[in-house]
Amino acid sequence: MSFYSLSARLINGEEISMSNYKDNVLLIVNTASKCGFTKQFEELEKLYQKYKDKGFKILGFPCNQFGSQDPGTNEEIAQFCSLNYQVSFPMFEKIDVNGKNTHPIYQYLKSHASGFLGTKNIKWNFTKFLVNRQGEVVGRYAPNITPFKIEEDILQYLK
Repeated sequence: MSFYSLSARLINGEEISMSNYKDNVLLIVNTASKCGFTKQFEELEKLYQKYKDKGFKILGFPCNQFGSQDPGTNEEIAQFCSLNYQVSFPMFEKIDVNGKNTHPIYQYLKSHASGFLGTKNIKWNFTKFLVNRQGEVVGRYAPNITPFKIEEDILQYLK
């Protein structure tokens, strides 16, 4: 199975194949609207604006599995991201990133990049995965690693 064989629903319900993002560098993030890390949306949007024309995309996946910090509907989440952070990168429907209902994209990401001490499970909101232009997972970043701290790694793959 390749990353590009997977798909997910945008926050508006439209099914999107990851093959639409082929030849792009991707930063995939499980997000939450009511988290201490929520302010990272600001840095994510700035990075997206800075590099989107060079083949960089951010894919946001809301998740309510950590402290119930994203309890809203998909519509409420979309409105929150737009109004508070002017998010223009693709946001997807709320998903599970751990457990028996883990979304296939997160099954793939976790199986190709372990976390701290080799753990597979996502530990909290705003865990980030970097995927190169060939669909290979090349990085996994803890929630406390801010988007700007990943910029050099992103640039390495945008070359």
